[in-house]
Amino acid sequence: MVDLKGQYIKIQKEVDLAMRKVIQSTSFINGPAVKEFSSNLENYLEIANVIPCANGTDALQIALMALGLEKGDEIICPDFTFVATVEVAELLGLKTVLVDVDSDTFMLTAEEIEKAITPKTKAIVPVHLFGQCAPMEAILGLAKKHNLFVIEDAAQAIGAEYTFANGTKLKAGTIGDIGTTSFFPSKNLGCFGDGGAVFTKDATLARKCKTLVNHGMGTEYSYECVGINSRLDSIQAAVLNVKLKYLDSYNTARLEVANYYDQAFSNCTQLSIPYRNEKSSHVFHQYTLKLEGGINRDALVQYMNDKGIPVKVYYPKPLHSFAPYKQVTAKEDDFKVTNSLCSSVISLPIHTELSQEALKYITSSLVAFF
Repeated sequence: MVDLKGQYIKIQKEVDLAMRKVIQSTSFINGPAVKEFSSNLENYLEIANVIPCANGTDALQIALMALGLEKGDEIICPDFTFVATVEVAELLGLKTVLVDVDSDTFMLTAEEIEKAITPKTKAIVPVHLFGQCAPMEAILGLAKKHNLFVIEDAAQAIGAEYTFANGTKLKAGTIGDIGTTSFFPSKNLGCFGDGGAVFTKDATLARKCKTLVNHGMGTEYSYECVGINSRLDSIQAAVLNVKLKYLDSYNTARLEVANYYDQAFSNCTQLSIPYRNEKSSHVFHQYTLKLEGGINRDALVQYMNDKGIPVKVYYPKPLHSFAPYKQVTAKEDDFKVTNSLCSSVISLPIHTELSQEALKYITSSLVAFF
């Protein structure tokens, strides 16, 4: 699904040199490389504060903690997403309210969110799924109307840009009160291990996040709150510093692959190609198709695997179907779209190293199945 070795080979000299500098400096935690990466990412995102942390799941937890949410407070999340979005809320004693998603974008809509708002609702967590932004203008309007926080999960959409009705453009993760991302190796901007970050325009929130990631310490041995130990190590920061320079070109390469796929499948009625929201650019963390007409997905997966082509299902089951996240008062009819997507989506390889030969083989094989 990704070719990290091929990507590494192209930037090997730069990455090896950057890592060697960290090793020689022995500044492995919160060293100069981390500070440099924070600054570079702030410039790229055009936001005042980037707070690195150990992984994307921690980033979500830190964001929730920084907002001062209390046990029993409700946060609204999409049912169709990876579990990290909701597990941290449950660990903090918050109540996750899962809602259905849009059949085209696979993401939250203002209409579904508004149905779920109660007096206990405190925050909305839109996930910018598969590489493009959720409908942020409508979500921000709803948040303002009901006095709610907006926490963006931008782990799959770093570099994507959202355009407001007035022409203003903002990068994914910099639109709401606080944004989060992951630098897991397979992400569009990935390190060589785990890593994550929190973004915010708010100086007070930024200071709280910086305190939270370092055991709640404002200054050394001065504990201002109950925190956690979640720091991006310097070697990962060094890798990210190199790869950040190439992020836009990586995203462009993914877009070119998506365009090739779109064209190849344009006349295949059994496949629905990914919807592209006109208000958001798409960085194609995943290229996800919908199967139409009751196609046997398991048979298709086996067929592609037999031909040496990896395919994946993101996501095979809705979150509300798992015991820890069941919605007590919800009915299956509340999740019609999510249930349908979980049985019909399939994702193809998409990364920066796909050759024309590989693309031709993948697309011709898939079309031949039908």
